[in-house]
Amino acid sequence: MELITKTIASIAPVKQSFLDSAQKRLDSLTKPQGSLGLLEDIAKKIVAITENEQPRLENKVIVTMAGDHGVVVEGVSAFPQEVTPQMVYNFVSGGAAINVLARHVGADVKVVDMGVNTDFDTSLAIINKKVAYGTKNFTEGPAMSKDEAVQSIERGIEVVYELKQNGLDIVGTGDMGIGNTTPSSAIAAVFLNCPVEQVTGRGTGIDDDALKNKIRVIEKGISVNSPDRDDPLDVLAKVGGFEIGGIAGVVLGAASLKIPVMVDGLISAAGAYIAFKLCPMVKDYIFAAHKSVEIGQSKIIKDMGLEPILDFDMRLGEGTGAALSMGIVDAATKILNDMATFGDAGVSGRDH
Repeated sequence: MELITKTIASIAPVKQSFLDSAQKRLDSLTKPQGSLGLLEDIAKKIVAITENEQPRLENKVIVTMAGDHGVVVEGVSAFPQEVTPQMVYNFVSGGAAINVLARHVGADVKVVDMGVNTDFDTSLAIINKKVAYGTKNFTEGPAMSKDEAVQSIERGIEVVYELKQNGLDIVGTGDMGIGNTTPSSAIAAVFLNCPVEQVTGRGTGIDDDALKNKIRVIEKGISVNSPDRDDPLDVLAKVGGFEIGGIAGVVLGAASLKIPVMVDGLISAAGAYIAFKLCPMVKDYIFAAHKSVEIGQSKIIKDMGLEPILDFDMRLGEGTGAALSMGIVDAATKILNDMATFGDAGVSGRDH
């Protein structure tokens, strides 16, 4: 818990002075004021996060965290659990959607084993932060112990600190774990104090009967465990997942290092929600990459006071939405840095 406490203590709200200086620069560029809309808001936020009036997002990384879930035995997913390690191998070989999109925006993909129910060859490019071989079935008791919940968050923080040593300007969160929309929806239902059906979607594409079962499973898990919505670690331990805790750690670590973090879909939002509940100031460092088809994600990011950058009807996870939006954020900083001012270009300004 010491690392979590220390990390939270180092997080501060962004400074208004940097937002103001970025606005002054944007208003001096050769365009009508505010005409680039959200791009200008993004650029200002990047300046404030980095405390750099001319930020360059050269070192981009998507952190895709993987973990298995004991609750899959309850029939909550359309795919079997063995798909989790199979997809991890796909990430490592560069053949998944996240690899394609990350390459497109010039980002590296770092795959982290937070709790996959298998052992990977140590020669593979997989960061080993395994807490355990998957969580337990939360319909029968807590998904993990409180100590494991702390470990998962702290190992996520460690990932960011380790990546920073080799240069890290912006980080995106991603996930892989068959069944992980179930704990994510459970986390949303607990924190939002709302009916489970209002935050539960079809995940990998389950049918109507399976969706009804998934809702019943989540309701049972919440009933059996009675997670304390005022204690984020208790919620994570009772109904969460190791990769969700890891994502929470990435968000906390990034905020402590003044690194912008692109939060992907439902699972990433659930992890960011844990971080937000531990330290509300992290929202200053988060971009909601996109609006997921998973209904719980929209409610989570709204509660954190965030608006999604994209709405492409996506629900894949992996960090795909984070990668796409990372390109837009990069473009916003280039507008700020590379566009000429009225004075530079010899162009008459407004009311000249």
